[in-house]
Amino acid sequence: MSIDIKKISTESRLENSYNIDQMETIDILKTINNEDKTVPVSVEQAIQQIVPLVDKIVSAIENGGRLIYMGAGTSGRIGLLDAVECPPTYGVSDETIMCLLAGGKNAFSKAVEGAEDSKELAVQDLKEANLSKNDVVVGIAASGRTPYVIGGIEYAKSVGCITGCIVNAKASVLASIVDYPVEAVTGSEVISGSTRMKSGTAQKLVCNMISTSVMVKLGHVYHNLMIDVQATNEKLVARQLGIIQEAIGCSKEEASLMLKKYKTVKKAIFAYITNIDEEEKVEEILKGYKYNLPVALREYK
Repeated sequence: MSIDIKKISTESRLENSYNIDQMETIDILKTINNEDKTVPVSVEQAIQQIVPLVDKIVSAIENGGRLIYMGAGTSGRIGLLDAVECPPTYGVSDETIMCLLAGGKNAFSKAVEGAEDSKELAVQDLKEANLSKNDVVVGIAASGRTPYVIGGIEYAKSVGCITGCIVNAKASVLASIVDYPVEAVTGSEVISGSTRMKSGTAQKLVCNMISTSVMVKLGHVYHNLMIDVQATNEKLVARQLGIIQEAIGCSKEEASLMLKKYKTVKKAIFAYITNIDEEEKVEEILKGYKYNLPVALREYK
């Protein structure tokens, strides 16, 4: 079926950049920057749509489900970028938040011809990911019409999954078929149809908001400290010690001793604040609260 590009708002021409090919460098940069300033406003207007989606994802993960992003091209790469940052930052598994990219992970750095046009490929990818009704599938597509994403959402719905989307165009097909649409309508791009620009920026902001809010509500954050950060290098070991110091007001030396004794930042903070000294007891209590430190502390503080 042929596509009427003119009916997709992200493909329309931007009057302010009609003559960008004749502009001086400073004016090109100012034109891009002025358009970029409108993106947070478009995201702000979608916040009420993001709220219920976040809450459904939290509930799904608490019950053994996952958040699965799906996208093609720039949209898929943004979902993948968000997903891969969650394990080192919040200590969750690689599958808690994941992304299926049309054409596979090789498509992150190189276009895979025709992948985004295949609904069947999306179904295959979801089956290989062992999709279950406990998962939440969120399609990301600037235009809201990418076949790969639509095919994935259709299959997810047939399995009984909760579905959502992040789109940047008005009245899209994708938004009309999901349970929880997020529509951050960014309008025309500085370079017509180049949705890696404003659309991509909006998608990144929304993904940041979703994954961060979910991790906060699941207890991976204490105040604004990432208490489950994984120490995979010297900088991150130092960050763990710094987090303990910030949380309980101790010296670096004391933080180091506590981390050595309790093994994790979360357990060290809980032990100090509650005066519960035994490592096994601390582990047992936190496990009972699904390692949600803020909730556990409200009971034991």
